[in-house]
Amino acid sequence: MKSCVSTAMSVAVLAAGLAFSSQSHATVFAAWQVAGVPFGDTLNARKYPSNASQKQAAYPNGTVLQMTGRCTGGVNLLDIVRQPQWKQRQAIRYRWCEVWHDPAQNGHFVTGWVYGKYIAPH
Repeated sequence: MKSCVSTAMSVAVLAAGLAFSSQSHATVFAAWQVAGVPFGDTLNARKYPSNASQKQAAYPNGTVLQMTGRCTGGVNLLDIVRQPQWKQRQAIRYRWCEVWHDPAQNGHFVTGWVYGKYIAPH
């Protein structure tokens, strides 16, 4: 009986740890802002890194975004933070980068993707 309780507790602790770690990728943010979007237009945040993906929200120039740091092609915004801004923008110009946002503005944050051409370090 004691080993069953011990095993059950170990499984519970492991499950709790996995649940926490699955969310931890979004706990460190890099602040970037929307920049370079043509006048009168907005930057679309999408569910997946593709123009064909479902649109989650739209942000005008100047909006500060909470980036998870992860971009397609293996680029991590936190790895390039010490480079000059022009070099950071160049590194993600043709990449999709993951954003942590609240598209419905109801307190339920989710991840989405924005195109790197239209974001700049804040």
